[in-house]
Amino acid sequence: MNGWCEMKVLLAYPEFPDTFWSFRHALKFTGKRALLPPLGLLTVAAMLPAEWEKRLVDLNVRPVSDAELRWADMVFVGAMAVQKESARRLLARCRSAGVKVVGGGPLFTIDGEQFPEVDHLVLNEAEITLPPFLADLGSGCARRIYSSTGHADLTSSPVPLWRLADLRRYAMGAVQFSRGCPFDCDFCNVTSLLGRRPRLKHSSQVIAELDALRGCGWEGPVFFVDDNLIAQPRRLKEDLLPALVEWGRGRRVAFNTQASINLADDPELMGLMVKAGFETVFVGIETPSDEALASCGKKQNVGRDLLADVRRMQRAGLEVQGGFIVGFDTDTSSVFQRQVDFIQRSGIVTAMVGLLQAIPGTRLHRRMEAQGRLDGTYTGDNVDGTTNIAPLMGSGVLRGGYERVLRSIYSPGAYYRRTRTFLREYGSRGRRGPVGRAEVLAFVRSLYRLGVFGRERVQYWKLLAWTAVRRPRLLGVAVSLAIVGHHCRKVCERVLAGAKAAEAREGA
Repeated sequence: MNGWCEMKVLLAYPEFPDTFWSFRHALKFTGKRALLPPLGLLTVAAMLPAEWEKRLVDLNVRPVSDAELRWADMVFVGAMAVQKESARRLLARCRSAGVKVVGGGPLFTIDGEQFPEVDHLVLNEAEITLPPFLADLGSGCARRIYSSTGHADLTSSPVPLWRLADLRRYAMGAVQFSRGCPFDCDFCNVTSLLGRRPRLKHSSQVIAELDALRGCGWEGPVFFVDDNLIAQPRRLKEDLLPALVEWGRGRRVAFNTQASINLADDPELMGLMVKAGFETVFVGIETPSDEALASCGKKQNVGRDLLADVRRMQRAGLEVQGGFIVGFDTDTSSVFQRQVDFIQRSGIVTAMVGLLQAIPGTRLHRRMEAQGRLDGTYTGDNVDGTTNIAPLMGSGVLRGGYERVLRSIYSPGAYYRRTRTFLREYGSRGRRGPVGRAEVLAFVRSLYRLGVFGRERVQYWKLLAWTAVRRPRLLGVAVSLAIVGHHCRKVCERVLAGAKAAEAREGA
């Protein structure tokens, strides 16, 4: 290894499997390789000594070469749980190349003991644990594990080192305003990792990050990766959103994010978000069953008219993407049709329905462990058709019901009917994001991939004709949603095929 001041570092991001969240099949229409750049690794890169040589390789964009591994003195691997298998393959190559590995991110924080081949585990939030690791590394006495029970002050977090990323390969840019969530759903590991007291950056930091993105040539949409953007609504109204409105003057900007359902209670906040350029918000709805919501501690969703909440957000000009779960202890066989009915009536076009999984570190995992009901391995992908919980309703009933939900909501007829429901409710005059080469390419490709060769071609042309007559300004939105539907059906078909193969093996 070279001297500390001459360190060559490769920052490596493992590949995501083919999931609903990868949007892999939709990205093929745009010529992009991945949805988002690895914001965490790029932030870590900005914390490393300026004199170090740094390179980024995102395996979702391109493979890592043997020459890059030989070049590196150390490989920093950041990953989420769903990237576990790709991370294992990457670690094996690093070991074969004889290069030291530093692991961080949720995967290693949750399951670090499963990776003895990692030389140094820098866990939790890097703003806290990376500096002591670097100090010890410089003194030649670096320990294997660095962890913290505290939480970082985000006002000290640096601007990500965007120059390392080939931004042309991504569909969205990414920034972060806050970490943590004030709610405490028992299946979610956000609070166990990042706490219930949301910590925020100053709006000036966010603007600096957006300027840095622009400085690297980025002009596309930007995703706010916050666990819950509206965790502190007053700061949002008084600080971030006014700053974004001012920053966006004279520009065509588009932002997406995640938020809790109580956003629907605040017309002023929704109006400011739309004015600032927010177009899409992912909301964890989970289930229309109040009993299930109460049992998992999702109190913010209990006792609400969830359908009316979704409609208010749509009419305000926000497309609602929804997360849904089946497999709660209180669920009965009726829950599957209830989920389908709610999704169809709501006009939530991008509806991610998954099986309940118990994530290590959560209250749900501890409860299932105490009850002796942990069954299998946590995959990190709750829409892969598997669960690590022995369900009370029986595995066969849960699996069969889940498969019926997927077949129902992602059949072309149901999907396109839901899209029209959304377009009728949507209070936008048309998306404000820039129309570039990728958007034009996606439209042209959709004409023949969906309109000529697609199984959904009849529904595709009917949707375009309906939109051209009823909501002509939303034609681009309609095309985008048709492409997303194609991706979701592809993933759905893979999940269902995997389930069928598993049933065949069990019956053999």
